[in-house]
Amino acid sequence: MNEFLVLLPVLLFMAAMLLISAFLRRAADLGRAGSSSGWLGEYFIGSRSLGGFVLAMTTVATYSSVSSFVGGPGQAWEIGFGWIYMSVVQVTMLILLLGILGKKLAVAARKINAVTIIDIIRHRYQSDLLATLSAIIIVIFMCATMVAQFVGGAKLFEAVTGLPYLAGLAIFGLAVVVYTTVGGFRGVAVTDAVCAVFMLIGMVVLLAGLLHNGGGFAAIMERISSHSPQLLEPLSAGNMPVSLYISQWVLVGLCVIALPQSAVRCLSYESTRALHRAMIIGTVVIGAMNIGMNLIGVLAAGVLTGDLSEYGNSIDNIIPILIASMSPAVAGFCIIGPIAATISTISSLLLAASSSIVKDIYLHEKARRREEVSTRRVTCISQGFTLALGLFSFLVSVDPPSVIWKINMFAFGGLESAFLWIFLLGMFWKKANRCGAIWAILGGTLSYCLAMALGIRPLDLHPIVIGIAFSLAFFLLGTHFGRPVEREVLACYFACGERKES
Repeated sequence: MNEFLVLLPVLLFMAAMLLISAFLRRAADLGRAGSSSGWLGEYFIGSRSLGGFVLAMTTVATYSSVSSFVGGPGQAWEIGFGWIYMSVVQVTMLILLLGILGKKLAVAARKINAVTIIDIIRHRYQSDLLATLSAIIIVIFMCATMVAQFVGGAKLFEAVTGLPYLAGLAIFGLAVVVYTTVGGFRGVAVTDAVCAVFMLIGMVVLLAGLLHNGGGFAAIMERISSHSPQLLEPLSAGNMPVSLYISQWVLVGLCVIALPQSAVRCLSYESTRALHRAMIIGTVVIGAMNIGMNLIGVLAAGVLTGDLSEYGNSIDNIIPILIASMSPAVAGFCIIGPIAATISTISSLLLAASSSIVKDIYLHEKARRREEVSTRRVTCISQGFTLALGLFSFLVSVDPPSVIWKINMFAFGGLESAFLWIFLLGMFWKKANRCGAIWAILGGTLSYCLAMALGIRPLDLHPIVIGIAFSLAFFLLGTHFGRPVEREVLACYFACGERKES
């Protein structure tokens, strides 16, 4: 009976996600445009019609993952308020993405009728090789991130409901794969918005339950002060060194504009007004969500006061154990938050990875050979690849890796090392060219992966600093030796009339 009370809200939530996606898929009249490009525009970017609220919430939901609700708060339980001070940098995410890069990307995308981020990369640098490398890197690192989300969601199910790991994986894993395949970008965007709302509700319910079980805020803080006073220090008695601050500010703050799954949201807004509204709403929501969840992690140290060995020797178990300690009805609502974060991230990653294969490799090659592809075939292939990638990540998750947070951060670092300078310099530096971009994506990705494999951490900083430093160096060097981009191409990105876009 208790298991049923916990599962019922989650099952109703998942059923609602499926129904919303099915409804939007039917209502969109995807074949109305009469061409493959029209269908692709709807399926992968929602025909550039997202309003401010939906754009804000889908971007927040894409960025917030199982790490935000499980791994991050677990770190906060171990480190203390220093982890919250670090997380504040994430408040800048929407401003950096939409305010600095987003407008430039969107203006260019409309000029060249781009459907994917790689469409823009291909056109800006006039390179099929760069586009293919970008697609491969996106698929590899996004699949790694999806595995982390599948594992995190299934482990949460296991800890809270008592159901076997595989049962939890099947319940939400297959559901998110199906609704992403059916709904396309519009379905994902709207369900992401719903997920973001439920993330906030789940966070509030979890905080209320934590304060109730702990005897109130004052009692919890008193126990933390007497039991673990180092949690109240900014550096946490050495557990939160300055190098970790800098690493995380770079990895989850300044460089998040390079994440393709977030950048593609910039192509989908309906007007400049919607973009500005999304920046305001999104900044408030992501600030409340990230600071709030990490605060819950710190306060949990005043309720779960034992050693880590008592909680399975994994910080990933802290939030699930905290949820499981509450009444079944409350636990059922609390679990919706992290599950919503998990499925919203998976759905966005699935769509971005699928578009990289279908639109940026398969259809481009068909177009290069001047071979026609019917709308029906494009529909089948797009949905087929989305389904296949989802099932592949699902099957890998059956034998789960450990440490969700580290897997997620590895994928973040890989994507940022590959794309940070390609996006920024491509949009803001006229001299950026094909040779520089190819050298940057290869040099940045390989140097980052090598640093991760060998454990190279200069000044105890995360290997992301190696990745972006080498990527920049290779970009500048390659640009020096490469040929300039044609003026006709550059006019799409550096024209003086950008302000007229609405």
